[in-house]
Amino acid sequence: MRHRLLAGIALALACGQPALAAAPSRFMHDPYPSTYQPAPSAPVLIRQATVLDGTGRRLENTDVLLAEGRVVAVGDALQAPAGAQQVDGRGKWVTPGIIDVHSHLGVYPSPGVQAHSDGNEMTAPVTANVWAEHSVWPQDPGFAAALAGGVTTLQVLPGSANLVGGRGVTLKNLPATTYQAMKFPDAPWGLKMACGENPKRVYGGKGTAPGTRMGNVAGYRAAFIDASEYIAKNSAEPVKRKRRGGGGDGDSAGDSGGKRDLKLDTLAGAIQGDIRVHIHCYRADEMATMLDLAREFGFRIAAFHHGVEAYKLADRLADEGVCGALWADWWGFKMEAFDGIQENIALVDRVANSCAIVHSDSPEGIQRLNQEAAKVIASARRAGMDEITPEHAIRWLTANAARALGVEERTGTLEPGKMADVVVWNGNPFSSYALAEKVYIDGFPAYDRGDRGQQPLSDFMLGQGAQP
Repeated sequence: MRHRLLAGIALALACGQPALAAAPSRFMHDPYPSTYQPAPSAPVLIRQATVLDGTGRRLENTDVLLAEGRVVAVGDALQAPAGAQQVDGRGKWVTPGIIDVHSHLGVYPSPGVQAHSDGNEMTAPVTANVWAEHSVWPQDPGFAAALAGGVTTLQVLPGSANLVGGRGVTLKNLPATTYQAMKFPDAPWGLKMACGENPKRVYGGKGTAPGTRMGNVAGYRAAFIDASEYIAKNSAEPVKRKRRGGGGDGDSAGDSGGKRDLKLDTLAGAIQGDIRVHIHCYRADEMATMLDLAREFGFRIAAFHHGVEAYKLADRLADEGVCGALWADWWGFKMEAFDGIQENIALVDRVANSCAIVHSDSPEGIQRLNQEAAKVIASARRAGMDEITPEHAIRWLTANAARALGVEERTGTLEPGKMADVVVWNGNPFSSYALAEKVYIDGFPAYDRGDRGQQPLSDFMLGQGAQP
């Protein structure tokens, strides 16, 4: 039996390795690569739990076996390998780790003072040259608070002051001294863009462009025209990697070829499909405009974020393979958020081939994303829609989020070979009484509600007085 189990582990690990991706474009060199290494851990066997595996299945009285940082098996009466930690899952629910596709932890850390405000580079409307990872402060206490809510992976984005705010980074939520040691290995970068009120307010208030929505669109188009020319002018010979500087002014205006340009590297990476485009956009008409912009310049949009009017074009989002990363019920706090409804996510979700996601955009909301998803279930019920089951709703926090980030082959579901990012809940995770009791990241016991010794504490919090 032991030999068969070890053979099964080896097969699961082999099957779980993602296929080799196409070679990235020449604009995608990473001088700050991930140094993340899964923490060593013993095998874990969770017994007789209710399992929501992220693929749409709910499995009762089911075992989950983790070993060597991977999910090995989900099934009945699994055998524990030697040295395995065994967890009594009776009365518990098990899910994949929660993934937040829109966070500002680390770039707007706690405490929220001006010295920590590193999320918006408001020096030009297009700052595609900046990378959020270079603002991430790993000591942000918010990371540990999110972990206690079951969050194992998160995308940290720049803010929304600019037309193009810069690159986002996907992190594994384990404590580290450097952001590189949290950086999800080989995850695609995100590119943060923003529609509507924010950029026109920020720059119109300074008396510069853009000051209107038409100025916003002109700014996007100018930037992607420069990037398209940059690609063409650099296609005949490789970009010289030894040149580190960007040159030009802060917006690289009109600098569309020749020397290396950090802004245009990023925009070119988006056009060529190596960087996934995430757009802060509220109104349906503006989302439609951005879909047309993407078609004009040949890039794909991974997700619209916030999207309080996404329900108005849910069919088009599904047809074009664009996720809606949305709030459960935020609306009305500015004019472009006026026409939001609480059934938004449920209406997006019910379209065939849709990709609905519950996101936070909040250091508090990230601690209770399961409850945010529960609000959506309740709103749909009140509206008389078909009942949304827990095994379906968990995808909003796991599988669909992984898809938007481009890491769905490695995490987001409890399938053999995938990363052992797992949460053990004290009950149905969509109950207001639900608590994450244990959180595993790559099989490592990253958080245990019943053991203070397994509850990470930020270096910043050491010596700060009584701890909760």
